[in-house]
Order: sequence, then C-alpha cells, then structure tokens
Amino acid sequence: MKAPRHGMATPEPPLPAVAPRGHSAFGCALYASLWVLTRMLAVSVFGFRVRFAESLPKQGGLLMLSSHQSHLDPLLLGLSCHRRLSSLARSSLYRFKPFAAIITALDAIPIDREASTVAAMKGVINRLRDGAAVVIFPEGTRTADGNLGELKGGFVLLAKRAGVPIVPVAIVGAWECWPRTRLFPRPGRIRLEFGRLLQPEQIASMNDREILSICTAELKHLDLIARAARDSGPLK
Repeated sequence: MKAPRHGMATPEPPLPAVAPRGHSAFGCALYASLWVLTRMLAVSVFGFRVRFAESLPKQGGLLMLSSHQSHLDPLLLGLSCHRRLSSLARSSLYRFKPFAAIITALDAIPIDREASTVAAMKGVINRLRDGAAVVIFPEGTRTADGNLGELKGGFVLLAKRAGVPIVPVAIVGAWECWPRTRLFPRPGRIRLEFGRLLQPEQIASMNDREILSICTAELKHLDLIARAARDSGPLK
C-alpha cells in the first residue's frame, strides 16, 4: 500500500447518466447538482486538489479510511471522486424532516449514539454489503492541532465482516482552513492523497493488530506526501 510520490492524479469516471441501484431520481439529481457547484467553489476558494494511487472500484462495497481535520472533510471526500459516498450522521439530524430528506437522498447513514455500538456497526456493515462506499474517520474526532491522531481499530471489524477493500486517504490543509477555534472556514490550500487499496483477501489473511498497524503507517505516509505536495508550490 504505497502511493506514488510523483505523477498526475488517476482520472475518475464520469458522473453516472442513470440513477444507480437504490438511489432515487431526486437523490441523484440533488447529488449531481451539488457536486458540480461545490467542487467549483472548493477549487476556487480552497485550491482543492486530489491525487489517486490507483482508480477506485466503480461498484461494490468500499471502506474509505480518512484522516479527520475539519467539518469540511465529508464534503471534500465526496468531491474527490465521482462515486457516491455514504457518511455517518447522528440520528438527531433526522428530526427536522426537510433536512432528513436531503441527507437521506445524499446516502447518509443514521447513527444513534444512545444505542449500542453493536447496532451501529451492524448498520454500517449492512450498507457495505449492499455495495456502498462508506467513509470512516478512525481518529474518532477532528484533529486539535492539524496532525494525525491515533487510529481506533473499530474499522477493522467492519472491513472483515463486510468483506470489502479499504482505501486510505489523507486530508491536509482543511485544519488550517477551518480549525475548531473558528466559527466559519477561510480560504486556503487543501490536498487529498489517496493510497492503494487493501484488498479483502489481504485483510482476511492478517490479524486486527497487523491491519491497524498497516493502515496507520499508510495514513502517516500519505499525510507526508500531501503536505509536501501542498507546500512545494502551485498545486498540480
């Protein structure tokens, strides 16, 4: 799982012309419209750039393992590829029906923080088995200083039970644009660096500690590459 240090980003496939299985026409139209508008905004305001070590699978379950720098992260990940992503959302966000309709259309996964951890994990595993690409922030919370924190190993069980690949991705610059101490984001330079996939057969052949160690090392590696690319001059 080593990402190339140089080279252009792997191109992503075009936006789907028809509604994917399980997605409503409204959800697809909303997602496509927001994707175009917000990506233009991200490029102009945040100098948003992304690079892939290899193409992401076009279908089938996928666990996206990302560093967590700011409230911008789910949006940035969604803008990084044309495949629709599912992020976790607190169940309390569904109380306001119009907003609930929007985040449901955008494939959010409701998580009840008062329910058992087992129930929450089952919901994510079922979504992965249904072929969704799900975003997980293994640090558990946003960084306080812009640096990568310690990874929690819960994602290993998700990947093993669902039998899906893991793709690591480092986000750099989002903390500078929107740290915890600011009410609103500010312009800056944001870089996303995607690593190579850890395939299901590789995951099945290792124990939990080995998988956690490999993913931790890879995210640190990708974080260094992203910082070097961001700081070396104009982003390419």
